[in-house]
Amino acid sequence: MRRSASLLSVALLVLTGSFSYSDDAKKVDNTPPEGFIALFNGKDLTNWKGLVADPKKRAAMTPEELAKAQAVADEKMKAHWAAKDGVIVFDGKGDNLCTAKDYGDFDLWVDWKIEPKGDSGIYLRGTPQVQIWDTELPAGNVGSGGLYNNQKNPSKPSKVADKKVGEWNTFHIVMIGEKVTIHLNGELVVDNVTLENYWERDKPIYATGAIELQNHGNTLYFKNIYVKDLTKK
Repeated sequence: MRRSASLLSVALLVLTGSFSYSDDAKKVDNTPPEGFIALFNGKDLTNWKGLVADPKKRAAMTPEELAKAQAVADEKMKAHWAAKDGVIVFDGKGDNLCTAKDYGDFDLWVDWKIEPKGDSGIYLRGTPQVQIWDTELPAGNVGSGGLYNNQKNPSKPSKVADKKVGEWNTFHIVMIGEKVTIHLNGELVVDNVTLENYWERDKPIYATGAIELQNHGNTLYFKNIYVKDLTKK
């Protein structure tokens, strides 16, 4: 009961804006507001690693197998993801970019930009995904921000809040337990919705996992990636 009460209190604080950061804090790119850390330092890919398989397959690997696969994935990652002029840029090839650290409950800000026909997303705890796409695409007219792979729970955002392709957008994503709340460009598009376990449909979402920047073969841009760990210590 104590943990439930604690999570409820955190959720109420998030929804009332206590975890927001001011416009002043956003004026300097890749500089985190108080209480957050910058997952991207604006210079290189410190805090990030390459993708090794999926959570179920990784869990079945021995430490030696995982270390070997991670080394290969990191080299592949460096060939396609890069820091350029204060922005993480993906060249449209390769696999997802993953945080080096796993997260449980968290408060996350991400600025993103796509090109025409862009299709991307943010994996939460290694699980797909908060959807990003060009709203001119047939499937994209519902807007970005939905929990695309949900089957039993809502998968679409409540409104279209995307800016024009080529402009920067901002996600504010809060995940507590199984529940996810998302604001896109200041508009609430997902309100405390359960994120389902894509990899093992008969199980709840994993308690922890990496935050991943997903690719679908398009050039992508990310910056101002800030996280606050909300997991009860």
